[in-house]
Order: sequence, then C-alpha cells, then structure tokens
Amino acid sequence: MPSNRLLRPAAALLSASTKRVKPTTCGRFYEAARQAHTISQSLGISAIPRPALRPSSRLPPIAPLGARSIFIQTATTPNPDALKFLPNHPVLPPGFPTTFVEYMNPRSTIAPPYPSPLAAQLMNIDGVTSVFYGQDFITVTKSPDANWIHIKPEVFSLITEAITAGHEIINVSKKEGEEQGQEASEDTLSYNENDSEVVGMIKELLETRIRPAIQDDGGDIEFRGFEDGYVRLKLRGACRTCDSSTVTLKNGIEGMLMHYIEEVKGVHQITDPEEEIAIQEFAKFEEKLRQQKGPDAAPTTPGKDSLDSVPG
Repeated sequence: MPSNRLLRPAAALLSASTKRVKPTTCGRFYEAARQAHTISQSLGISAIPRPALRPSSRLPPIAPLGARSIFIQTATTPNPDALKFLPNHPVLPPGFPTTFVEYMNPRSTIAPPYPSPLAAQLMNIDGVTSVFYGQDFITVTKSPDANWIHIKPEVFSLITEAITAGHEIINVSKKEGEEQGQEASEDTLSYNENDSEVVGMIKELLETRIRPAIQDDGGDIEFRGFEDGYVRLKLRGACRTCDSSTVTLKNGIEGMLMHYIEEVKGVHQITDPEEEIAIQEFAKFEEKLRQQKGPDAAPTTPGKDSLDSVPG
C-alpha cells in the first residue's frame, strides 16, 4: 500500500507536466508552420515536393540491362520438308542490299560476303540441308528422312540464344566474291532505268502480287530475264525444293503474267548446275525404286511419278 501511494502522486505529476508541455511545444510548431504556409501562398511560392526514395543498391534490378524478349512462331509451308520460323526480331540488317540470303552447305555459312554464325549452327543440326533468311523470318529445310520432332527444339534453342544475347544474325564481309552454295545478290525485282517497258511491268507485277505470297510460304523469287516472250524465274527457300513449285509457276505465276501482260508467252524455271545434278540423282533413285516396287506401282508422295518406299 505505501508503494502505491508513492507511485500514484508521481504518475499524476508526470501526466500533468506532459499535458502542460505538449500543447505549448506543438502549438509553437503548428503556429510557425501555419504562418509559413500563409506567407508562401501570398507570395505564390509552391511547396517543395518531397524527394523520392531511392531504391536500395543492394536490391537487384527487375531485368538486366540489354535483355531482350523473344517469341518465336512457326508456320508450315507447302513443302513438308521446310518450316518457317518467325522471331519478333529483324533477321536481315537495315539497308541490306537484297531481300534474302540462302545457305545450302556448311562452308557457305562462314564464307564472304554474308557469313552467319547462326546459320552455321543451324546447318550443324543433323538432318538440316539449307537455311534461308528473309526480312523477318528464317526457313529451315531438312532432308526427307529427318524428323521435325528432333530438329525443331534445336532450331528454337539456337535462334532464341542468338537473339537474346544480341548477336548479329548475319555479317557483311568486305571481301568480294561469293562462296558456292551461298545465294544472295541485289534485289532482281528492283527498278532499273535500263529495263524496257515490258520488263518493268513484269517486275512490278512480281513485286506487288507474287512475291508477298511466296514469302508467306517461306521463300522468295528471282527475276533472271525476259527472252523471246518467256519470263525466266528462280524460286528460293521453301519453294526451291517444293514438289508443287512447278504448279506454282505454271498455274499461278504464268497465268497471272500472261493475263496482265500480253507480251508474255510463258514462264521458265531456272535451275543452278548443282540443282540439276540433284534432280538427275533423284530421278535415278526414283527409277531404282520403281524397278523394285514394280511398273504398276502408284506414287505415294506429291510430285510426278514419285515413289517413297519399297516393300519389305
């Protein structure tokens, strides 16, 4: 009991002193702040904004500087052995002199004038036979006996790694000359002041009506000349090895050119020497299969009289 009587007066005294000091002290600060605010309002001086808190330097940033996001889409083509990959990233550098580059052997990917580390890696994938670069897409062609189930994951991985790391997809070498198997030249459909009126009309029609459709199929088209009423063209990319390329030339391109330009009598497809050799070898292989399968065997793959398997 004595201790309680001693504590109560002390607590009362402390409470009373606190009540006396607090209003006086706080009142001074409040009055000074109110007067300062009134003066600044009358002088038109705005209040100073509070400084923003800086994030702690020990915390890591949300995303590293220079990081790139990538989303790769795939699109099928009329050629079952060619697949079109579309990264959300330009493939050819700005100001590139042509609309495509095609690599048809591993050596061409490291040779001038347009070496490509990514193409070299893609060509090293088992089953890949060629790599085609368009403005914003990459077409990969495989051998007929290869399976996309094994090839697609590796292609996805290599393209993603190259773009997210900021690597150049294609380089421009100053050394003149073109490696055999690397196909890229100035745009053959571009305007040339030396072209005749008919050639100019052919190029315009190919550029505006035909090229977009072929690029959608993962390829491109080259104009090789106009002689004796016949337009000389070469298909690239997925369309180069497609079984329906002949149908595309005759029913599509030839029909449209002959409809709009009366001077055009037809279209001829141009093949390079190595392609002619490949066609001859394939014809021999087809003949061998036909002999094993029998003369009355029906073709089971697209293309004229083509055979894809033998019994047993």
